[in-house]
Amino acid sequence: MLWEALAAARDLGRLRDIAGILIRHGFGEVVCRIGLADALQRAGQALHWGAAAEFASPEPPVRVRQALEEMGPTFVKLGQLLATRVDLFDPEWIAEFSKLQDRAPALAYANIRQLLIEDLGGPPEEVFATFDPVPVAAASIAQVHRARLHDGGDVAVKVRRPGIRPIIEADLRWLARLAEVAGAEIPELNRYRPQEFVRQFAQSLRRELDFATECRNADRIRENFASFSDPVSGSGPRSQMATEASFKPSTARPIIIPRVYWQWTGERVCVQEFVDGIPGSDLGAIDRAGLDCKILARRGTRAVLKMIIEDGFFHADPHPGNVFYLPGDRIAFIDFGMVGQLSEARREQLTRLLLGLTRREAERVVDVLLDWSGDGLANDTDLTQEVQAFVDKYHGVALKDFRLGAALTDFAALLRTHWLLLPADLALLIKAFISLEGMGRELDPGFDMVSEMTPMIEKLISERYLPDAVLERGWRTVRDLLALAGELPHDLTRQLRAARRGKLSIHIDVAHLQRAAEQIDGAANRLSMSIVVAALIVGSSIVMSMPGNSTLWGPLLLGVLGFVGALIGGLLLLLSIWKSGGANRK
Repeated sequence: MLWEALAAARDLGRLRDIAGILIRHGFGEVVCRIGLADALQRAGQALHWGAAAEFASPEPPVRVRQALEEMGPTFVKLGQLLATRVDLFDPEWIAEFSKLQDRAPALAYANIRQLLIEDLGGPPEEVFATFDPVPVAAASIAQVHRARLHDGGDVAVKVRRPGIRPIIEADLRWLARLAEVAGAEIPELNRYRPQEFVRQFAQSLRRELDFATECRNADRIRENFASFSDPVSGSGPRSQMATEASFKPSTARPIIIPRVYWQWTGERVCVQEFVDGIPGSDLGAIDRAGLDCKILARRGTRAVLKMIIEDGFFHADPHPGNVFYLPGDRIAFIDFGMVGQLSEARREQLTRLLLGLTRREAERVVDVLLDWSGDGLANDTDLTQEVQAFVDKYHGVALKDFRLGAALTDFAALLRTHWLLLPADLALLIKAFISLEGMGRELDPGFDMVSEMTPMIEKLISERYLPDAVLERGWRTVRDLLALAGELPHDLTRQLRAARRGKLSIHIDVAHLQRAAEQIDGAANRLSMSIVVAALIVGSSIVMSMPGNSTLWGPLLLGVLGFVGALIGGLLLLLSIWKSGGANRK
């Protein structure tokens, strides 16, 4: 009943694979509760329930992570997104989700050559001076090859795996239906807004499949860094030499965002400047290259903070795999498939939150949190007390002893306690801050992120109260009020006209009415069947008791057929009642 929309032949095989993976990892109860087992069995798809013992020992976060890895690229990406939701999951879950790495065996060059020819406009060996058929990196969605332009510059050619989009689209259809079913079958999940979460995830993943979108993101961030300068310095002789080499007037950019070659870039293939540097995870190579870790930590932090605080458009996944270090203590960021964007209104809310935290005004912080949550699940009094305790805990702590990651983790725990959900953009922001501080401390154990943030935040807050900014906000409010006043007569007239015609309607959307209606409909059908069965039994009894029933070809035959029909109807009725009881128990 719940899965007819997914029972199409195109998705049955994929659904069976997913159900089998969940069962093997010990989540058979989930498969039953969401109705997937019944739907597949009705479609003739057999499930093997005996393989669950193999994965029964690990803790649930480990088993979920293993299941996501086995289910393929869509679910790996889902797990990576869940790793940003510190407001939904405890630290042990976030730690497991953060282990998900998007890796896959590389495809043979012969399997992608035709796609490259179609999108590049010719064979790669002719379009480029040289083209390496062996990829330098491979993931579940794409792989990257190195090539050289005819003018001598090296480029990275990123090509999407052929046939990956239909698989992902099937998974997204399944996830959308799953979110709908989960909300109906498990009402306590509705506080997490599963349908909205899946919708946002689907939008994000479809954007990631479109390499042109990723390259537009890279171009936008590259333009934001066009005039960026960062005269930071480290400590010690090597730091002084690195600083002098890095910050004398030159054309070298301190932050590198690869250039996009748009003549060869589209949805399935993109060509960007090749970054030949030290991966952010290779700390030994950084030291051997003579780079200054203190400069790298401060410069990388200032770059990401600029994206977040000044530009409102930031790299949402600054983990070591997306960061490279180059000579001159320069830093390159790659892979802009996942970006975060903070609107002006959101930055305004963040400013209010920061003001409340710095001034120890718990009520101001609570107001912002309730605006973000969009519901009244929280107890305002208890929330205010806990926010006050949170502020007091970190108030007066010396900057050298303050750990932003720990503070954000405590803040996320407070949100989970009161069932407050962060908007998706802010969840990405908090995850970016935590990742950023972790990278900074790997480079420099004495790294102090708060001291880097403080001047930028103070500048943001002070700019909020400049005369021009106050005047602009006031003028914007006046314009909105005038627009509302201008539209109000028209809206009232339309509603009154509808009321006079008797066509004024009020829409009330209650989540469980549809399910209740289906249950009533099923009960009515069973009642009707019961009446028909009873009528057949009574009618057949009357017919068989009539005189003249000595031969089969007469009233006796009608009576026998009536009893057979009543027997079949009764069995079907019992089966329907048994299935209904089993579904309710699940």
